[in-house]
Amino acid sequence: MTETRGGTDTVVIPTGYDPGSYSAVRSLARRGVRTIVASHYDDVPAAASRYCDEAVDVPDPDDDLVAYRDALLSLARRPSVRTILPLRPFDPYVFARDAASFDRHVSLVTPPADTLDTVFDRVQLFEAAADAGVPIPETRRLADGADWPTPRIVKSRYNLLTSTYCPERAPEDAETVKSVEHVPSSETIDVEAVRDRMGHDPIVQEFVASSGQYVFGALYDHGEPLATFQHRQLRGDSYTGGGGVYRESIDDPELEAVGRALLDHLDWHGLACIEYMKDETTGEYKLAEINPRLWQSLPCAVRAGADFPWYYWQAATGRADDIDPEYQVGVRTHLLHGELGYLQSIRADGSPFYETPSLSRATVDVARSCLTDPHFDTLRLDDPRPFLRGVRHVISK
Repeated sequence: MTETRGGTDTVVIPTGYDPGSYSAVRSLARRGVRTIVASHYDDVPAAASRYCDEAVDVPDPDDDLVAYRDALLSLARRPSVRTILPLRPFDPYVFARDAASFDRHVSLVTPPADTLDTVFDRVQLFEAAADAGVPIPETRRLADGADWPTPRIVKSRYNLLTSTYCPERAPEDAETVKSVEHVPSSETIDVEAVRDRMGHDPIVQEFVASSGQYVFGALYDHGEPLATFQHRQLRGDSYTGGGGVYRESIDDPELEAVGRALLDHLDWHGLACIEYMKDETTGEYKLAEINPRLWQSLPCAVRAGADFPWYYWQAATGRADDIDPEYQVGVRTHLLHGELGYLQSIRADGSPFYETPSLSRATVDVARSCLTDPHFDTLRLDDPRPFLRGVRHVISK
């Protein structure tokens, strides 16, 4: 603990190495909210910040989801704790499954279980998007699409594998499956091998050749938008895509329309990060996925003025009418260790759908963009320890 806020109102910020956690700590502490960083790691960058009031050890949700839920409930019972930010995939899930227990102690702005189940199951999600008139890639269950003779990708059916979606799992057993497999039209999918690798029956989607990847972020209150934000991904943590590590805030009415159409159709409540691909043939924004939590590229939104951690606090504490959703376009930010991951992917990754960039040219591009847009997620002169801790973590991996 390095500094104590003037008031006693407290927020819990669960995190792994989520880049958005430092932005959340800094944003809320600078507005007088006391911050507790909760993690099973002892070296998360956010906990090293001068704005972190307390760091608490919690169980690893990958090892025991029930124990993780119980630890968050224990923190929620503290009289000073007003809310908990959903930063990890596990958070909205445990909040929804045990809503009555959490609601007795804290105010949460997260989706109810039935809505969450729709977006966590990508088969249901894409059906809902089609009903909302949102463009989507053709999507099938693996069992129905193994012999699909077009370029396609295979990815997890669920945002989170739990006993709710995979009944053979124990309640404490949870897993995120982030791998995406690229399958050319000339290849046949080995169904059993894929199921073994992914631990369930995943989905197959048509490969969409895109001219860019985009994020639509939002905070909704029972079907009504409180704030929205957009960014264009300039680089991902892999040259084939992945999470954005160099992004630019934008404001495109067409992206706003498809983002709101989906959330309105779902009667959304809480945070949403929706990823879209821009089809290079049709120009349409096609849905990739939705995450009901704060997102990796959150620092870009906060630096542009769309302060979603503060918006969430305002909504959770009965001050949603005070939210000012305006933000600045053209703001570019970097996740520095993500930029290193991008360069590493050029050496290590491969895909039949993407030409591998020149490593030397890519290195020059990364360096040049860091000089022209020197805005970094955790590098702050007035609070250097989170960045230094993050560098140590990357080097030690």
